[in-house]
Amino acid sequence: MTLCVVNAQPGKVKTAASSPLKTFTDSVNYAIGISVANFYRQLGATKLNTVLVSKAINDVMANKKTVIDEETANQLMNRYMTEIQKEKVKPNIQACETFLAKNKTKPGVITTPSGLQYEVLREGTGPKPKATDQVVCNYKGSLLDGTEFDNSYSRGQPATFSLQEVVGGWTEGIQLMSVGAKFKFYIPYNLGYKLFDHGTIPGGSCLIFEVELLDIKK
Repeated sequence: MTLCVVNAQPGKVKTAASSPLKTFTDSVNYAIGISVANFYRQLGATKLNTVLVSKAINDVMANKKTVIDEETANQLMNRYMTEIQKEKVKPNIQACETFLAKNKTKPGVITTPSGLQYEVLREGTGPKPKATDQVVCNYKGSLLDGTEFDNSYSRGQPATFSLQEVVGGWTEGIQLMSVGAKFKFYIPYNLGYKLFDHGTIPGGSCLIFEVELLDIKK
């Protein structure tokens, strides 16, 4: 049921007799509340103490000193939204952890202290890159279910990038390779794109890459 309908003429509002919205300004204020509530509900914040929310809004709008400062508020919101997102992608995280726990027992799979797993498909004979280097690679990446999300082979051209500009699993893993080598990486979500979606890659996903290190550019 529509609570109020704003007329074509600014400042005039048609409302039901029982509605608390008697003026255009009343309706705008209520509309702001709807907008704020829908925004955070869509993000996953379904349980809010509206009394405290209202207090914070009133304090800010009245230029009163808030109970917590803006920097702390931002930190709290970042932590809260991270927790919400982690709950959303919990099935992906569990699938990743289950897969890696089984995969590390396979012959030839090596697990580093960070949790990165890899196997050597072909050894190289050239130098190894450093974290500050640019490298030239051919690769293909897929999810646990086999869905391919990137492939330099299909583009017909290797990729050049800095090891400081890629996910943590790549930064660590590529430094283990010599030029000419081909490795397979199994990257846990925390060394990949973490909790949040990245293009077609869902948050919390394990990443599987086959990578050939072709060259190092200083």
